[in-house]
Amino acid sequence: MSKGPKITVAGAGALGLTTALALADAGAEVTVFDPGAPAASASGVAAGMLAPAFEAVLDAHASPHFDILTAARDLWPALEARAGLSVDRSGAVAVGDADFLGGVKQNLLGLGVHPAELERRALGGLAPGLDPALGRGLLVREDWRIEAGATLAGLRKAAEAAGVQFRQAQATGFEGGERLVIATGAGRDLAVVAPELDLLTPIKGHILRTGDQIYEGVVVRGPGAYVTGAPAGTSVGATMQAGVADLAIEPAEVERLRAAGGRLFPALAKAKFTARTGVRAATPDGLPLVGRGRHHGVLLATGARRNGWLLAPLVARLIVACVTEGEAGPFAERLSPGRFSQT
Repeated sequence: MSKGPKITVAGAGALGLTTALALADAGAEVTVFDPGAPAASASGVAAGMLAPAFEAVLDAHASPHFDILTAARDLWPALEARAGLSVDRSGAVAVGDADFLGGVKQNLLGLGVHPAELERRALGGLAPGLDPALGRGLLVREDWRIEAGATLAGLRKAAEAAGVQFRQAQATGFEGGERLVIATGAGRDLAVVAPELDLLTPIKGHILRTGDQIYEGVVVRGPGAYVTGAPAGTSVGATMQAGVADLAIEPAEVERLRAAGGRLFPALAKAKFTARTGVRAATPDGLPLVGRGRHHGVLLATGARRNGWLLAPLVARLIVACVTEGEAGPFAERLSPGRFSQT
């Protein structure tokens, strides 16, 4: 029996690992190259939102793409079962003043999402410790979440069991593979074989984590921040600084998040936080570059903005379709790296 194609995957974040696993399942011989520790990547720093509804409502770049975000979320149960992962389907709740909630509700309804309107008693049960002054909320069950670190570990374990090889090194080219999948986030080291990477803009984000307060409720989204549970603690996120690619912790950004988190959960005002940063990549239209690149044998799986985890199984499916010449589905053209070309 002949072996499948030999494929190099550059990048071991959400998109790289999910794609590597899918390619191995399709019969390819896969090697993943990444020079860093998984937890240090933007995927490892992330809160793990699988949130088509609130992302489309609260991020103007995502609002035109609700159909793609929802389709990607719907692929997660199969990935969850395949890799032994755990997806939290308890939902997310928006809280804030009347103007904020009114705008959120109107936008949700415009997407065809009908939130449950909650009064204070119900909010207290879903989000223990929420500021008592926040008396109303909008619950959306369409949004899910994974724990990023555990999911990275689970995907890597499943990939290794499927025969994927890992190299703790940076890919400088095809590394002996017949094809190269570039899933390197904001990195442009491979632009010589993938000039499409010049389309990407870095986006720096801060997230705060504390072990002083344990939060086990639903994701809470308010003006300027979200609060969610973290392993043995709580996370507050996340900032977005377009065009910034360094990983330095910025005190002003940390303080802004700390204050926003404290307005949602007063106990967080005095908590001791650890700040982390990650750099994502975004395209001009907010959708990733997924599919065949300009140069023969190059495939792109990058530029997912703040929705890398959400889009990961859809990106993997499209890359497998490129390799196997299979059915790409209805979103291939909208995600194609060539969509920005004048020709």
